[in-house]
Amino acid sequence: MYTRIIQPPKDKSFFLFGPRGTGKTTWLKNNFPKAVYLDLLEAELYNDFLANPQRLENFIPNGFNGWIILDEVQRVPLLLNEVHRLIEKRKLKFILTGSSARKLKQKDVNLLAGRALTYHLYPLTSLELKADFSLEHALQYGQLPATFSEIDKKRYLESYVSTYLREEIQQEGLARNLSTFSRFLETASFSQGQVLNMSEVARECTCHRKVVENYFSILRDMMIGDYLFVFSKKAKRRLILHPKFYFFDAGIYRTLRPAGPLDLPSEIEGIALETFVYQEIKALNDYLGLGYSLFYWRSANQFEVDFVLYGKKGIIALEVKRTKKPSSKDFKGLEMFLRDYPSSKAYFIYLGERAMSEGKISILPLKEFLKQFSQEKI
Repeated sequence: MYTRIIQPPKDKSFFLFGPRGTGKTTWLKNNFPKAVYLDLLEAELYNDFLANPQRLENFIPNGFNGWIILDEVQRVPLLLNEVHRLIEKRKLKFILTGSSARKLKQKDVNLLAGRALTYHLYPLTSLELKADFSLEHALQYGQLPATFSEIDKKRYLESYVSTYLREEIQQEGLARNLSTFSRFLETASFSQGQVLNMSEVARECTCHRKVVENYFSILRDMMIGDYLFVFSKKAKRRLILHPKFYFFDAGIYRTLRPAGPLDLPSEIEGIALETFVYQEIKALNDYLGLGYSLFYWRSANQFEVDFVLYGKKGIIALEVKRTKKPSSKDFKGLEMFLRDYPSSKAYFIYLGERAMSEGKISILPLKEFLKQFSQEKI
């Protein structure tokens, strides 16, 4: 097991969100071995609490002052009223995990009004893997913990997609037509890292635009994918305003993305690389408390920067390319961005071995960028 760098509070209840398979349960059982552990995926326990959430107190011994873990709490949202009551009445400490925020967003769901902090767990990062980090593995299979222990990694990921994504949707009644949703997942993989065109995705899926919008909303609520919005603060030129979309892990993207004789491997691998950088900076930004908001930038005349990090520490522009020999045209997007935001730091991330510069643009090998970013030197 790899040591995770997430640092939870020591004496305050907290939510721990993250997609299935990111290691929430394993991490909790290793770090809170004496906690009262209640798994709402267990059918009998789920049915008990669904019938009467007040039974929660019966599972907590009198005088107990340790942690109580409610795993997959979103399955019975009304339990949060009892959690609230027990925090107030008995000063108990809860860890509330969830792999979907959909039911927790419903009207009248008690989110504890500041009585519990919110944390997220992501796929493994290069910082956590240390010497075991392999870019080849990251781009082909992603960084879910099980991909480092399963013998047949491809089959594990295929099972993850079919069992979790499709069956979870079915069990929760989130999509009426499972075959249409399955077709949508495949179509959405072609939108990975692209400016999102809902109407085009709807045409490919042969379903209504509103249905597609709802499906993307489901993926976001299940933390399987998210939007990356355009950076437009004090924009000096006309910009594309639609968001980009990313599945949360490069391995999940590769599993969903069909690959045939007409698909260029270099294109798929390039998007996988961009996805990997996205998941790394998103996780490290959160874990290390760097405080950046993540965006992309694209002008109406097609100049683009893959990622823009904006926060109190400044503005960072990142362009990611699957190349070992950058050319002058690779820097055009960063150069245009620097014209509009001259105080920004600009980085070109590539698969070569040498750190260089091109004007105000720093050119860094991927591993060197990850090292500097994790050490807050970027």
